[in-house]
Amino acid sequence: MSDNPILKHLGLSPCDRAVVVHADDLGMCQATIQAASELYEAGLVSSGAVMVPCSWFPAAANMIAERGLDAGVHTTLTCEWESYRWGPISTRDPESGLMAADGCFPRTSEEVQQRARPEAVERELRAQIERALSTGIDVTHIDTHMGAVIPSFVEAYLDLAIEYRVPPMFISPERYLDRDARDALPESVRSAIEEQVRKVEEHAIPVFDHITSLPLDRPEDRIEQAKRQLDALPEGLSIFILHPAQDTPELRAIAPDWRGRVADYRAFGSDELARHVRDAGIHVIGYRELRDAMRSASPV
Repeated sequence: MSDNPILKHLGLSPCDRAVVVHADDLGMCQATIQAASELYEAGLVSSGAVMVPCSWFPAAANMIAERGLDAGVHTTLTCEWESYRWGPISTRDPESGLMAADGCFPRTSEEVQQRARPEAVERELRAQIERALSTGIDVTHIDTHMGAVIPSFVEAYLDLAIEYRVPPMFISPERYLDRDARDALPESVRSAIEEQVRKVEEHAIPVFDHITSLPLDRPEDRIEQAKRQLDALPEGLSIFILHPAQDTPELRAIAPDWRGRVADYRAFGSDELARHVRDAGIHVIGYRELRDAMRSASPV
């Protein structure tokens, strides 16, 4: 795999390990907001992303905008919970394919891939970005809840990132598929990959070499789990995704995996884990640095 050019933009060498420590699902419920606020303050968490369609989004947006925090839009096309539900903000048309029978988003990414109309997806992603901007959030990036834009809606996802000049969370296929592997793919898939690579190069989109997270169904020994994952980060640019939340009755009622979310909150607010990252020589960066590098390399 070739050296990641973003490292040079960041003033780092090809041998350095840089990581965005990223808090997902902000505003999903109240428990995520104070947890994220404290973790930003503690310093190890360098970025996060808000879920615009969720009922606690306004409170999350206020916290982020008032403090000028590094936060993007966790573009959302699914709602995975049984009794806590949210839906699209751009349409109430069942023909969009964005709604389950209860009028909320489908529970799985597979349902979205099978049913959603591409034009409806593009409108919904745009509406979520615009709503975040309208609250005063200085949107630093976009990413995708439950990976729901992959593979069918990657084109719209990349196009919106280019239009708003923010990096998407993205691993360029050329960084994990060698030439032989690409040649073995169907022609239509190869063409799609080539178009993705063209857009990435033309618009100086930063790409990640590695994505990792902690399993939410194994909350025990969270600090030691995190240390092992961090120590295993390869050279290049990585993103470490966590799902922090405080332990509240609301969280317990919503999420069967609440223990893992609380464990993320406690681990990444600990001095022990912060010291470990410093001692390991890992460079913690934010998405704002990636956005600024993208904009400076690809001016309007």
